[in-house]
Amino acid sequence: MPEPRRLRRCLALVAGTALVFSASTAAHAAPAVDVHLNEVVTTGDVDDSIELYNGGSTAADVSGWILKDDKDSSKYKIAAGTVLAPGGYRAFDVHDQFGLGSEDQARLYLADGRTLVDSFGWKEHSDPSWSRCPDGTGAFTQAPLTLGAANSCGGTVNPRAWPGAGSVTTADAADVFGENLSGLYQEGGVLWAAQNSGKVWRLVPDGSGGWKPDTASGWGSGKKIHYPGGSGTPDDEGITLTGAGSAGGVYTSNERDNDHGGTSRLSVLRYDVGGAATTLSAAKEWNLTGDLPPVGANLGLEGVTWIPDSALTSAGFKDSSTGAAYDPARYPAHTGGVFFVGVEGTGTVYGYVLQDSGAFARVATIGSGMPGVMELQWEPQTSRLWVVCDNTCHGQHRTMQVDASGAFAVTAAYQRPSGMPDYNNEGFSLAPAGECTGGAKPVYWSDDDNDGGHALRKGSIGC
Repeated sequence: MPEPRRLRRCLALVAGTALVFSASTAAHAAPAVDVHLNEVVTTGDVDDSIELYNGGSTAADVSGWILKDDKDSSKYKIAAGTVLAPGGYRAFDVHDQFGLGSEDQARLYLADGRTLVDSFGWKEHSDPSWSRCPDGTGAFTQAPLTLGAANSCGGTVNPRAWPGAGSVTTADAADVFGENLSGLYQEGGVLWAAQNSGKVWRLVPDGSGGWKPDTASGWGSGKKIHYPGGSGTPDDEGITLTGAGSAGGVYTSNERDNDHGGTSRLSVLRYDVGGAATTLSAAKEWNLTGDLPPVGANLGLEGVTWIPDSALTSAGFKDSSTGAAYDPARYPAHTGGVFFVGVEGTGTVYGYVLQDSGAFARVATIGSGMPGVMELQWEPQTSRLWVVCDNTCHGQHRTMQVDASGAFAVTAAYQRPSGMPDYNNEGFSLAPAGECTGGAKPVYWSDDDNDGGHALRKGSIGC
């Protein structure tokens, strides 16, 4: 079963200062590549990790290179075939080989184990991350987690007041769902919901502005879900649809198999939701675990949303795997868009083309600037990507749009509505433009903790 989140984040949120006593690149015997230590994590929700960054203009093969802490006996050997693309990032989970202490070092050596490439030392644990600003060349500073992505060097973003009414009301009857209700997605008069104990719900209007379980076609108590072939119990955290709507399948983001709760399984699953069966086995799985930086088993993929190819190409979105404008024709049959997934443990958002064959390609790595991402929602009317955090960030919401460089960048940050307590909201959904009345439309949140016996709440936002 999913674990409580409030206590396990305590260490990662403790404020503090630290003194860096070294951050240097060895001048002697320097390799002909431009690879640097770029981020170090020593405590919190993510296992001890060290990130490398390739600041050069050509790919860098780091096969066999060695990471150490302050002891020469500590060694983490980078696997054969590990290549950093130009401008690429790669994080390595070193905790099985050595631990990174509160006063320690991270050192990078060539494969000979003697030629020092880069080193960094500290006298306090990361809070939550020691990050180089700017990437590859600057000094290390405490910053949000961005393993596998550009460091968050822009400083603090002061969130604005919520851009809608401050009042929030409950949107479900008491104790219908219990705990663990997570991702949301509204499809016209249906609200889809993921419950991270391995269940999907189809909700319909209750006649008073809220939602209730659909009683038709076996949906009355939600439907249990499994991996392809009927195995396991996916820890489904996010839910979304493509341009085909639910007729084209319901997609969930998942961080692990609850039947094997100690192991990450970062995947996107597609379910065919027609028919009356009360149990659903995934029609397809895209297992992204090996392509993503390691995180704790209960700190993986949370939010998921789908953005159509047409919206991305018209905005000038750049494919990070090629460095050129995103070209959907480059990728064999896919869903006509890109799936963006958010990682709870790092606050990083990744964009993937999920091909019908089961193959996938990463086309974006985006630092949210927040320590965690719980929900993602694409708002087509405004071409905004909503990135949502829970009580870890006191309910902060951020919006992103494609900027002049072709990358998603933060355009605004918002506080939660003033009338809503600091709930553990893991789901967020915006009503479509057709529901705009008087310049405002409904939005909904799902509360993982079922505070006060309610898991759904309703607010508003300007159209």
